[in-house]
Amino acid sequence: MRVLIIGGVAGGMSAATRLRRLDETAEIVVFERGPYVSFANCGLPYHVGGVIAERDALLLQTPESLRSRFALDVRIGTEVTTIDRAAQTVTVREVATGETTTENYDRLILAMGADDRSRLSPAPEGPVVSTLRTVDDVDRIVAALPAGTTDARAVVAGGGFIGLEAVENLVHRGLQVTLVQHGAHPLSGLDIEMAAPLLDTLRAHGVHVRTGATVAEVDATGVTLADGTHIACDLVIDARGVTPATGLARDAGLQIGPAGGIRVDKHQRTSDPHIFAVGDGVEKTDAVTGEPVLVTMAGLANRHGRHIADVIASERTGVDPDAIPPALGTGIIQVFETTAAMTGWSEQRLRAAGLPHRVIHTHPSHHATYYPGAERMSMKLMVDPESDRILGAQIVGGRGVDKRIDVIATAMHAGITASGLSRLELAYAPQFASAKDPVNLIGYAADNLVTGLTAGIQWHELDAALSDGATLIDVRSAEEYAGGGIPGSVNVPLDELRDRLGDLPTGELIVHCQVGQRGHTSARLLAQAGRAVRNLDGGYLTWRDGARMSGQEQR
Repeated sequence: MRVLIIGGVAGGMSAATRLRRLDETAEIVVFERGPYVSFANCGLPYHVGGVIAERDALLLQTPESLRSRFALDVRIGTEVTTIDRAAQTVTVREVATGETTTENYDRLILAMGADDRSRLSPAPEGPVVSTLRTVDDVDRIVAALPAGTTDARAVVAGGGFIGLEAVENLVHRGLQVTLVQHGAHPLSGLDIEMAAPLLDTLRAHGVHVRTGATVAEVDATGVTLADGTHIACDLVIDARGVTPATGLARDAGLQIGPAGGIRVDKHQRTSDPHIFAVGDGVEKTDAVTGEPVLVTMAGLANRHGRHIADVIASERTGVDPDAIPPALGTGIIQVFETTAAMTGWSEQRLRAAGLPHRVIHTHPSHHATYYPGAERMSMKLMVDPESDRILGAQIVGGRGVDKRIDVIATAMHAGITASGLSRLELAYAPQFASAKDPVNLIGYAADNLVTGLTAGIQWHELDAALSDGATLIDVRSAEEYAGGGIPGSVNVPLDELRDRLGDLPTGELIVHCQVGQRGHTSARLLAQAGRAVRNLDGGYLTWRDGARMSGQEQR
């Protein structure tokens, strides 16, 4: 069996090393256009910031070490230019010399990843312009960083994962940084109210954030935005996203799916049974809808590369491995002291697609509040209102975010419902969690809704409800209310509510507290008194973040 692999990072190298462990007789050849293979691309920004001090720590393997340990024929500086499917050959060009050769295969694995969406063109004698996706990019950026000065300036175009990591690490290096984000807020996968703490953190660290803006041109002294604003800088990081690298597959006549990536089956086979594909250039199956989707996550690339090796090795045994499970798109990032994580679909995506959903916000502490150092997090759950199926989750906070998003992602894979989260038995000690873990708490909220115990209303639905005649009751203390409230609200603290039932106006009531828990208690009290009542989901904190991100004014 002769297996050729195009691409020597992540999925491609996972396939190569796994296949060798399964089949010592296979001839495995890896072609990599660049000078490095098996490098830690997710760690690149942290070398820029000095968090990962040694550059060599990013180089996990070399062609020599891969040959020694795995008997792999790894050829760097080689580019596959064409695939002849009928002959089962590829044409390979030496990047340095232009010399071409023809290589035959029994199985071919495409692992080319993604291409930059479009590169900003540098100006003569202008700032250094670079993407941040390869070791060469890091070398270029580090060489451009001035030593011993605090007045150097950088512009980062694009506020996704790589862009935000670049921002943080450039600040660590002492640069003054401007983030230019096309959308309404950084990390566009987050819903608007969930992005508020992230935006606050960036600004608290001196980052100038320009939202709803794009870089139009790089000139001798900096960049010009589409609205004509000029920003002087010494360095530009282009992190505006990627597109699937499908050119080679298209030219070979392989099927491209509706999401724009290479179409594969449940075992990563392309439309040609002798050719497999893996990584950012390949469509995945969405866990929510079952439709094709693009998900650019290193974990999926590595896992799917390993699966391809299992499939190829199974051709000798006749036992197929299990099919690739659908993708949730679980991701996490830390920006300074704030961590943001997500899995599944966002509310904005569900609304845009017209899919029915229920939303739940909570604001628990990451461990017991009586134990020193408790940090509040914001949690959001998207739920199918009919089946109670979890459609997505977002968590933003400090410590403990990673643990909770992984629990919810695992629950989604296992088919555990939203209310079922309340019944999970999770590890507890006061320095790690509360007796009712944040995951349990959001499960309790989901159970209250699915059983009809409480009716909820979202922060962005509040204005319409008040316009229709509902009355908003703030059940926080008078001191909390004095510190900031929602326009038009009436303060009736929860502890006084029973005694003041006769003072409340007729019609529908909407209650809220700081985070939702006292609101729930108030809603139950009022409902049992015969009043029509809804609880403002997530309380004042969720409304506050959503309102200021959408430009509304607070009282």
